[in-house]
Amino acid sequence: MKNIFKTTDLKESLRSYFIIAIGLFIGSVGWTGFLIPSEIVGGGVTGMATIIYFVTGFKVGYSVFIINSVLLLASLRVLGFSFGLKTIYGIFVISFFLWLFQSIITEPLVSDRFMCAIIGGIMAGASAGIILSQGGSTGGTDIIAMMINKYRNYSPGQLLLTLDLIIISSSYFISNSIEQVVYGFVAMGVSAYCVDMAIEGAKQSVQIFIFTKKHEEIRNEVVLNLDQGLTVLEAKGGYSQQDVKVLMLLAKKKDSQAILKMVKIVDPDAFISMGSVMGVYGQGFDKIKS
Repeated sequence: MKNIFKTTDLKESLRSYFIIAIGLFIGSVGWTGFLIPSEIVGGGVTGMATIIYFVTGFKVGYSVFIINSVLLLASLRVLGFSFGLKTIYGIFVISFFLWLFQSIITEPLVSDRFMCAIIGGIMAGASAGIILSQGGSTGGTDIIAMMINKYRNYSPGQLLLTLDLIIISSSYFISNSIEQVVYGFVAMGVSAYCVDMAIEGAKQSVQIFIFTKKHEEIRNEVVLNLDQGLTVLEAKGGYSQQDVKVLMLLAKKKDSQAILKMVKIVDPDAFISMGSVMGVYGQGFDKIKS
């Protein structure tokens, strides 16, 4: 039995690392195929490395690796080994992909600069979302925010946003172009939106409360025909003071319409409350990534 669990854990771990690699691949193409050749500076360490590239011609992949390595060494003293193996893996892979694709791609894959900002931002955001959903990271400004947060009571999200704003705004001093800064902010905004979509889009779930006199019929339909779990809650009506049973279930958003239609058929007079939840973890839903 232990061997089975070990084999399953190994498969899950390998699958997670593979998905992280796919996310890093997508992000690298977004940067090297759209943002960098269009002279658009995004946020994070890759944005810092892009500025260095525009000034010195030093490859972005090299700068990303060096900056992240320095940050990792500095964080060892401040944070200990809290960043984990997936962060180290992410740093190596993203540095390699950026070096490889920047050597291959010399012109923007799309001629329109605004479209490059949009597409590059989408790919960078989707990449970050995929990586974070697997418990991974590429280090960078995340590490800076963690180190500052250790000694100052600042929100990590606000710190990351501030750092990105500083990095993108500083591109003005190498180009003297407000347009370039605006494109950078466009890419950052699109990227931030896509991070949320990539993380939460596939995990959208709903919590449904069903108040009905036909609780047993609905319970059988939910468990036997819809293959959903549910909980029967003992309650008392606040107005009637009568004992009632409330059915509570968590389901994927895509399954919610089938549940609502079933309840309408079984008991048209049922009272239903449905709300979105940020995440559901456990059997049949998502796993908490380590």
